Amino acid sequence: MGAHAPLGREPDPAQAAEARAALVREIEAGGAFEDDPAWREVFQAVPRHLFVPYYYVSSTGAYERLWGEDPDPVRRARWLRGAYADAPLATRVRDGELVSSSSQPSLMARMLLELDVGDGARHDVLEIGAGTGYNAALLAHRLGDEHVTTVDLDPDITEAARQHLRAAGYRPAVVTGDGAAGCPQRAPFDRIIATCALDAVPRAWLAQCRPGARVLAPLATGLIALRVTDAEHAEGRFLHTPAYFVPLRGGSGRTRPEQHIGGLPRRALQSELFRFLLELTAGSLDPYEALALWQRERRPVRERFGVTISGPYEWAWLDDPEGPYAWPL
Repeated sequence: MGAHAPLGREPDPAQAAEARAALVREIEAGGAFEDDPAWREVFQAVPRHLFVPYYYVSSTGAYERLWGEDPDPVRRARWLRGAYADAPLATRVRDGELVSSSSQPSLMARMLLELDVGDGARHDVLEIGAGTGYNAALLAHRLGDEHVTTVDLDPDITEAARQHLRAAGYRPAVVTGDGAAGCPQRAPFDRIIATCALDAVPRAWLAQCRPGARVLAPLATGLIALRVTDAEHAEGRFLHTPAYFVPLRGGSGRTRPEQHIGGLPRRALQSELFRFLLELTAGSLDPYEALALWQRERRPVRERFGVTISGPYEWAWLDDPEGPYAWPL
């Protein structure tokens, strides 16, 4: 368990505590703590504002910076409210492009629940995408610093995450490196959680997992939950939860070709589930073939899709890994 320490000019403790309690109540109302109430205490204990000393809000096509050191008390209050809103926060913008963010807390809670760390053995967890360090702090509070490793390609991001974690009283391993390569020096792991979008699951992750490990990662605007059998085999299904994350940068960055979707029915394009199918089959299925499949299978939900990794092959499928509908990733 970590103790809290101040970072710069602290907001009023009562206001921060009240805002944090309101956030926890909002997450709880959405049902994210039902199956594992211990996460409620974790979110109540870890102060999110220490991990977002500044962030950016989109305003008329540009980004406006809010920060906790602003001399204007009104803007400081606005920063604190935003820090405890159940919303993603843009934390790093370069040349107008978002490169890092703090995820929506309720989505983080659902992902941590699906990671299934339990209350028994202390699982060793690898997080891909350090971000602000907030998610690593939540894991460290639950599991202990020594069981958590977070990795990011950008040294500026990892250094900031390290500072935030120390300010909040947590010291998990923060590693600068290509997340697609995992973190072999800290392996093996029982759980891997990615907080960045993938095109395919890096094979290096499987080799760094213990048998039976669980991998949870954003893929094609969904969340795939894989059970690892060994260094060359894993399989699992998508969760029902939609997920939109900043793409993984490095060895397995997003490289799928742009799809030409002109002429597709507007009703289909407005469906989040159809866009998921388009993303999942990009480069493998023509968009019009994807549309025919979507209509023939009566608009299949995410949970009907899955991913299998076997040796050098990795494919997505509908209903059955060996069935008629499968696409290489």
